[in-house]
Amino acid sequence: MTSKLLKKISGALGYKLFDKNFVKNNRLCEKYSYLKIKNILNYLFENKIVESLIQIGANDGESFDELSYFIKKYSVNSILVEPIEEHFKKLLSTYSSNNHIKLENVAISEEQGKKILYSVKNDFKKIYGKHSDAISSFSLDHLLKHSIKKKHIEKLSVRSISIGKLIEKYKLNNIDLFYVDAEGYDGEIVLSFLKNSIECKAIIFEYIHIDHEIFKTLINKLQERDFKFFVTSENLVCLKNKIKLEI
Repeated sequence: MTSKLLKKISGALGYKLFDKNFVKNNRLCEKYSYLKIKNILNYLFENKIVESLIQIGANDGESFDELSYFIKKYSVNSILVEPIEEHFKKLLSTYSSNNHIKLENVAISEEQGKKILYSVKNDFKKIYGKHSDAISSFSLDHLLKHSIKKKHIEKLSVRSISIGKLIEKYKLNNIDLFYVDAEGYDGEIVLSFLKNSIECKAIIFEYIHIDHEIFKTLINKLQERDFKFFVTSENLVCLKNKIKLEI
């Protein structure tokens, strides 16, 4: 069976073939414990380790969102960031009764102003399934790797600000959790976050699509900042060494 046919079948089923970055990044993570993300989040929120957070890539606050339940249950002070206007409108509705939440309709990037985001056209989302609503990316190649046909992809112009400007806007000195799901751009965002002097107890991001060289640099930077690591199916959970995770 050809790789092209495999990609087509896997895409139709909502799966993606492992790319070289996933394989290399996963090898680098093999020495870290594998746990379930919901169990980790439950421990962090239940024990009040996390009482404030920033979420990059909040989508609509429901689809593929591990955080939404905990944000609502524990009334956590939150800044939620979502660049796509269609998703953002649903996000507003999801959290309409939650006064402890701030919402930002922007993308996070070092290049401030307008950026192009690639997304599956609405008319073709049914073909690819629910997951196609959550794979918008700055990288066209990211969607192609998910077996999305180029003719089914549209360019969206979105407003972007740096993570530093976001921190500055809300006058933050510390945040308990920095959570990122940016479809391949996670590494750059976390590296940018680490350049700021803000204190943070936990950082969680999707590691499987990050360029391997960026990922190696990121691991080194996180270790320098005294983080330890736990791996879930697609995420790397980074906790300060002083935090005990008893699951």
